[in-house]
Amino acid sequence: MQQHLPTIVDIAQQLGISKSTVSRALTGHPNVNSKTRQRVLDLAEQLDYQRNQLAISLLTSQTRTIGIIVPEFLSFFFPKVIIGAQEVLAEAGYNVVICHSNESYETEVTNARALMASRVDGLLVSHTKDTRNFDHFRIFQRKGIPVVFFNRVCEDMSVSKVTVDDYEGAFRAVEHLIQTGRRRIAHLAGPDSLPNSRHRLNGYRDALRHYQIPEEAELVISYDLTLEKANIYVNHLLNLPQPPDALFAVNDPTAIEALKVIKGRGLRIPDDIAIVGFSNDPASALVEPGLTTVAQPVSEIGQQSARLLLRQLAAEAAAEPETVILPTELIVRSSTVG
Repeated sequence: MQQHLPTIVDIAQQLGISKSTVSRALTGHPNVNSKTRQRVLDLAEQLDYQRNQLAISLLTSQTRTIGIIVPEFLSFFFPKVIIGAQEVLAEAGYNVVICHSNESYETEVTNARALMASRVDGLLVSHTKDTRNFDHFRIFQRKGIPVVFFNRVCEDMSVSKVTVDDYEGAFRAVEHLIQTGRRRIAHLAGPDSLPNSRHRLNGYRDALRHYQIPEEAELVISYDLTLEKANIYVNHLLNLPQPPDALFAVNDPTAIEALKVIKGRGLRIPDDIAIVGFSNDPASALVEPGLTTVAQPVSEIGQQSARLLLRQLAAEAAAEPETVILPTELIVRSSTVG
């Protein structure tokens, strides 16, 4: 037999007060006597009363729920961003629904539609590497639901964005390699569809140009960020008639895969080839040799994204989009300095 769920009527009857008083007490209305409010809350807890969030959202036009869409959970990056965002949103009284697109554009569209149907109040999103059509996010804009992009951002949408200074981080990474005597520096770049990949590639190119080192087309390879392809391309670079003496990788998983391949071929790191990654994945300090990398303030990316979203939700009129660019830091370890 299905158990009867306690209602506002049950609480009102047991306490001998009106339903409206119970309702106001449960929602923190200031016109309720503090002793009455406490009696209501104590009985609600005793009865395991659950508020009907759907009914409340229909009355207030708010669900107090934020959607977050991320492309993958394989690296530490996105879970840590989510934790940072969730801390800020929870403090402001919001719940979070997390969707994982698994680097699939079709899944991302499905996720966006599901969050729209769930009447989320706002959306935080980092899109897939294959996303080129952003109409499923523009629907949120048209309906007045604020959207904030982080890490992987849509440059064609007038919405708030949070990124790191990918260009500066890449420039400093390659500059470090040059200053340690490297001249034939390869770059495994991310897909051209991702702005952060393009910014890191531009930082690589400008560092070479600044130090008057010619860029060699055979040393730059853009790929789909899968470790299988990283393995193939690292071997390809090592098989060149003049292999590189250094490698700047678009992210730490790529750099760590390169480290494994290079060590497997009996080469010495950094004597034969130096390696720099990007993101400061926890594994970068655990591999041998330790990986030099560009650290990102990952938790702060999530926190700043949530704060931008909350500011837009609090604004009485449509708020002007804001772009936050956070600094990076070069972490030097044994993969570049013996």
